Amino acid sequence: MSKTYRLVVSCPDQVGIVAAVSDYVSQLGGSILEASHHTDPEQRCFFMRQVIAADNLEVDLDTFREGFAEIAERYEMEWFINDSDERPKVMLMATKESHCLNDLLHRWHTGELPCEIVGVIANHEDLRSMVEWYKIPYHCINVPKEDKMPAFQAIEKAIDASGADTVVLARYMQIFPEYLCEKYRFRVINIHHSFLPSFAGARPYHQAAVRGVKLIGATCHYVTADLDAGPIIEQDVIRISHNHSTADMVRLGRDIEKLVLSRGLRYHLEDRVLVHGNKTVIFSQ
Repeated sequence: MSKTYRLVVSCPDQVGIVAAVSDYVSQLGGSILEASHHTDPEQRCFFMRQVIAADNLEVDLDTFREGFAEIAERYEMEWFINDSDERPKVMLMATKESHCLNDLLHRWHTGELPCEIVGVIANHEDLRSMVEWYKIPYHCINVPKEDKMPAFQAIEKAIDASGADTVVLARYMQIFPEYLCEKYRFRVINIHHSFLPSFAGARPYHQAAVRGVKLIGATCHYVTADLDAGPIIEQDVIRISHNHSTADMVRLGRDIEKLVLSRGLRYHLEDRVLVHGNKTVIFSQ
C-alpha cells in the first residue's frame, strides 16, 4: 500500500475550511483518498479526517506541517497529521480473563491491527505463557489491596519505558488512579462488559440478570477519573431472554466484548476518533 498521511482537524464551524485544506493539498501535488466531515450545528463545531496520498507530495511531512500551520491558525484548528507508516506502540493490560487479550494478540499477529504491541502488564501470572508464545514481554505487577500506589508507579514506569502511545485495559480489573488518567489522557482504552451507562461498576452481568433486561452489551471507552464514564468509542449488544442464566450472559458477553474492544482500538489507531467534550465523533469505515 502507498504511503499516506492522516490529517485530523476540529475547529469552530465556518465557510471555507474544506476548500482551504483541499487547495493546500493539491498545490503540493497531493490527492485525497478518503475524506470524512461532520458538523455539530448546536455547538457550531466542525470535524474532519482526511487520508492524503503522500507519494506524489512535493514536500516531506515536516514541511507539510509548517505550511499547514497558517491555515490552522486562520480557522482556529486543533489538528494533527500522522504518517501511516509509523505504527503506534500499544501496551496491553489484563488480570486473569484471557478472551480480550488473546483476541487482540491474534489480530495483531495476523496483521489486522496496525500497531506494535510492546508488552503486556498483568497483576497475576496466569496469562504469562500465552503472551510469551507471541514473544511479547510480560510484566507481572501485583496490586495489593492495602497500598496500591507503589504498584501503579511501577506500571507507570513500565509504560513509559516501553514508549507506548496507547494503553489498552483488556479486562484489567483494577481502577486506574486519577493521576494516571490525567497523564495518559485519551490514551487509555477500556472495555466494560455492559452497555454503558447501564450497569456501571462491578458485576454488570449479575446486575443485568437481576434487572431482567433483554439486551446485554459491551462498551469501549477512554478511561477518565470518573469510573466507567469516559468518552465512548464503540458499543454493541446481543439479545437475551428469560432462559439465559447469569453464566450464559457471561459466555455470550465475552464475544461482544472482544468485537467491541478490537473495533474501538482499531478506530483509535487509525485516527478515526475525535473527542468532543464527553462525546466522540467516530469516522468509522
